[in-house]
Amino acid sequence: MVVRGSAAPKERSRIVWIAEAVRHGGGVERERSDGGEEEVKDRTAEVVVAAGITVVLGVGNRVLYKLALVPLKHYPFFLAQFATFGYVIVYFSILYIRYHAGIVTDEMLSMPKAPFLAVGLLEALAAATGMAAGAILSGASIPILSQTFLVWQILLSTVFLGRRYRVNQLFGCFLVAIGVIITVARQVILFPSYNLYGSSAGHSLKEAGIFWSLLMIISFLLQAADTVLKETIFLDARQRLKGGSVDLFVINSYGSAFQALFICLLLPFLSKLWGIPFNQLPSYLKDGAACFLNINTLSRGCDGAPLLPLLFVLVNMGFNISLLHLLKISSAVVSSLASTFSVPISVYVFTLPLPYLGVASSLPPGFVAGAIVLVLGLLIYAWTPSACPASASAPSPK
Repeated sequence: MVVRGSAAPKERSRIVWIAEAVRHGGGVERERSDGGEEEVKDRTAEVVVAAGITVVLGVGNRVLYKLALVPLKHYPFFLAQFATFGYVIVYFSILYIRYHAGIVTDEMLSMPKAPFLAVGLLEALAAATGMAAGAILSGASIPILSQTFLVWQILLSTVFLGRRYRVNQLFGCFLVAIGVIITVARQVILFPSYNLYGSSAGHSLKEAGIFWSLLMIISFLLQAADTVLKETIFLDARQRLKGGSVDLFVINSYGSAFQALFICLLLPFLSKLWGIPFNQLPSYLKDGAACFLNINTLSRGCDGAPLLPLLFVLVNMGFNISLLHLLKISSAVVSSLASTFSVPISVYVFTLPLPYLGVASSLPPGFVAGAIVLVLGLLIYAWTPSACPASASAPSPK
């Protein structure tokens, strides 16, 4: 679709990538008229703000996860399950309130549930494969492998959404991935057991072997498929709701419910990955709950609970909501770039004197170079050549 309007090529060059993502990536098509330019600018500002909030919450999510593991260092599996099943209760409670407030309609709730079931299955399988590989791989190698997430998103959105990307967008994404790798690569070489997320266990990429690296890559493939599927749900909702949009909490609620269902089915497998015999799982969860609540003699060494774990859960929930909102108004790739941008910022934050973490870590030698490359990649991705048609990255006609 060619966007109509009277703007000259010079004016068109000022319409940045975010506006283009809004028009095409988020499935929102607009007719350029006298007031259309102002409307696009307003939408662009909305995406910029949403991306900024996502980056801030992404940094908070990574930092608070490490802080939450200070009191729950022996109960990370409890924290994961507490978050998974807690989200179901919180999301459906919010959905109930929004339904009675008239924000969520019967038409939204009557949407087919099969895509939501697929979302839950993808998220559960991504968690299972990620936990399995993460138990073997070092924490520093995971951010490197995670850059395949962006590659998978580009490939899947091209195949299933018919999206086309300009050369500068592809090159920009490549530089963003390289920037993250440069930021942490020196740590992988010098400190194979370093983990940005709080655990020191694991092997380097060379020690772990190709299987576990491929399994982690598959985990990121499943996560990328999950985000592209959610984008497809938003696009489909616009047709089913006659131009309307499905509420975020419809997707979050049903997706989380199905994820929790599949996690229950995978509990024997997941508990084994964490070194917890399945017959001892009830006792482990009971002890984890006591540490989380910081009560009785079982809570020794749980200083910081329940404040730190609760802060992590709240920020993680806000991060997931903001990420889905950004995906809704832009695209899966844009939301991925915002999430990726939080990685080097998190590395820097860990060099600050944070409470409960003791001595702050030093800034990695490749941090500045990696950050420069990452920002350069974002700028190149954002650059819209004046000679480039406005529909360059739009989905191909079906």
